[in-house]
Amino acid sequence: PHAGSTMYRDWHFVLVVVSLFILHGTRSEAFSPVAQRRSSVFRSTTSFISSSRSIRSMSLSSQEETISISDAFDGGNGEYVKTEMVDGVKTVFVRIRPDPYTELEQKTHFQYFSFRATSKTPKEETIKYVIENAGDASYAIAWNGSTTFYTCTDPNDPNSWKRKLDTSYDSSAGTLSWSHAHSKGGSVHFSYFPPYSYNRHLALISQCASSREDSCAVRTLGQTLDGREMECITVGRGTRQCWIIHRQHPGETMAEFYAEGLLTRLLGLDTNGCIDGLTKHLMQKYTFHIVPNMCPDGSFRGHLRTNAQGQNLNREWANTGHEGEEHYYQAPTVKRSPEVHCVLQEMDKTGVDVFLDVHGDEELPFNFLAGAEGCPNWGPRLEHLQGAFLASYSRANSDMQIPIAYEPEEPGEGRMNVCSNQIACRFDCLAVTLEMPFKDCLSH
Repeated sequence: PHAGSTMYRDWHFVLVVVSLFILHGTRSEAFSPVAQRRSSVFRSTTSFISSSRSIRSMSLSSQEETISISDAFDGGNGEYVKTEMVDGVKTVFVRIRPDPYTELEQKTHFQYFSFRATSKTPKEETIKYVIENAGDASYAIAWNGSTTFYTCTDPNDPNSWKRKLDTSYDSSAGTLSWSHAHSKGGSVHFSYFPPYSYNRHLALISQCASSREDSCAVRTLGQTLDGREMECITVGRGTRQCWIIHRQHPGETMAEFYAEGLLTRLLGLDTNGCIDGLTKHLMQKYTFHIVPNMCPDGSFRGHLRTNAQGQNLNREWANTGHEGEEHYYQAPTVKRSPEVHCVLQEMDKTGVDVFLDVHGDEELPFNFLAGAEGCPNWGPRLEHLQGAFLASYSRANSDMQIPIAYEPEEPGEGRMNVCSNQIACRFDCLAVTLEMPFKDCLSH
């Protein structure tokens, strides 16, 4: 289904509802994101072929440039480089702007792009677009099989976005390219995945605040480095505490579409406040704490993985190393990662019985879960809870599958600064990371 469509939103929540409903009789808490190592199962069964050829190019003068590129909007990322005639085809080169340098990981992330191309000529013409630094992206291997999204109408309408099926990655040149037939004048938006704007986020928060559900409370847990509020929506009357956070990595916009669907179902946002019986029953057993966007600064700036200062929030949930050691890194802190700091403080106040961290994955074309196998408290209880959760999810939704996922971390070797690992260990609870694909889902 199209991102943001009713079907797209609701089927994910159905899975969570069914899973939590099955598990309500046991103490369940957080799922942890397993090491971000890609599945060897998928890689061993899939191969991609890229071809290279001799290219003849000729730069065009400013008078001959008929396309204007802009990323000066909420979430924009795509810098114009040049226009050339390449083998007789007018080709526009664009560069992805990197996130700020990440101190802990000692690298600069980038992969997400979103830009607008406006035709400056009244005639129709076909333009080839090239992301010239795609080969240096954080997950360059993920470009294989990827398709650029585009819309010629309202970019704020998720259902208007379609995939460019001619998208191709040339690994030898390190470029991602596609073509577009421009009509007379007008503009087109291109994006790695349909954007979820900050204005849409604020509209969602406003809808929740106006909800007819008595148990719903919208509050701010703190502020980001750029001064944006860290909103949390609490709903339900149950004794068990379920925390669901989204979009720690701002370029994974599908995560906030998930949040919108979840809140729509819980609060009846598309049914004039009418809530179905299963949801009512669920809210009697659980109190939900939902953070729709963990990284609003990075989202607005068009980042892939970091906040305004360059911190990868999914590595900011605990200290790295020991104090006094050369590579000791303290986290979370108000100065570097206030987003995580304020959310974790609130979790400590409420406790956590179930935890879901919603993400998107660039490489694997599947929906899957990553668990807490590497945590020191991993054992039969958490293993059974995680298995029950995943089994019920896959039964409820054919888009969820079990065989393909990240390779689990080795026992006792879990990275405790990763969100789900930290929550699973800190609260001895069921904690899972839900990954959704940038690519078309191959299991459905």
